[in-house]
Amino acid sequence: MTGLEQFLLRAESLLARVEAILPAALPAVDWRSFAFRWRRRQGAASYLQAVAHVSNIALDDLHNIGTQKAQIEQNTRQFVAGRPANNVLLTGARGTGKSSLIKACLNQFSGQGLRLIEVDKADLAELPDIVDLVAARPERFIIFCDDLSFEEGESGYKALKVALDGSIAAQSDNVLIYATSNRRHLMPERMSDNSSYKTDDDGDLHPGETVEEKISLSERFGLWLSFYPFKQDDYLDIAAHWLASFGCTPEQIAQARGDALRWALQRGSRSGRVAWQFARDYAGKLPAGKLPQ
Repeated sequence: MTGLEQFLLRAESLLARVEAILPAALPAVDWRSFAFRWRRRQGAASYLQAVAHVSNIALDDLHNIGTQKAQIEQNTRQFVAGRPANNVLLTGARGTGKSSLIKACLNQFSGQGLRLIEVDKADLAELPDIVDLVAARPERFIIFCDDLSFEEGESGYKALKVALDGSIAAQSDNVLIYATSNRRHLMPERMSDNSSYKTDDDGDLHPGETVEEKISLSERFGLWLSFYPFKQDDYLDIAAHWLASFGCTPEQIAQARGDALRWALQRGSRSGRVAWQFARDYAGKLPAGKLPQ
């Protein structure tokens, strides 16, 4: 073996060892998709992953939240049209359609250039990287943070505050943040917080620094939408809608009323999510031939 051949073999061996410790190349972003997830890789740069199967829920599928639906639809319409629009915080009772409303907005406006990026709470510190990645794109991006809440001292809390309103850099014109939470102020509220309230000379009550800090994040969302537990008739209306979507006849829907109420009683909730789960269970158990093909 000549000296040159030995050199080439050693060079190939060295390159193989170097490649083994280098992070893998980032996957190319499939910009043809209209929904993405922000993915973190251990020891490597995070990347934008296209979602292969997107929820097909529509605005018309969401019942008994008409006011909230109208407000977020109008805000999103302004956004995709390039007009001023607000970041949105959706809070309140579980299972009442907060997350579904955001997904339905995506389906409503995706044809007009709307895109959605789902970001886990643990990855909120990387929000500036996400914004930089999409800032030059022609599409309009909603960053979606689902079921958001923070404990004392979590880093994502301050990262989100800065991203909403607090950085020296202006928020990108083609990015908004839509977040859902069961907590209005996103932080745990404790009895001890009451001791920080103070009164002025006129007897007016003012929150202390601890309370001010806890509400400062939610106040940076320009639009707040509150969701409340459904009444019995609302719950039955939602269950009927989903039963109809699975092909049940009006007679079958009427017969399912008692079972729907018992299902909700067992679950301890009359939410839209529970109504949807009941409809899937009930329609799925009907004998073959009972549902229209």
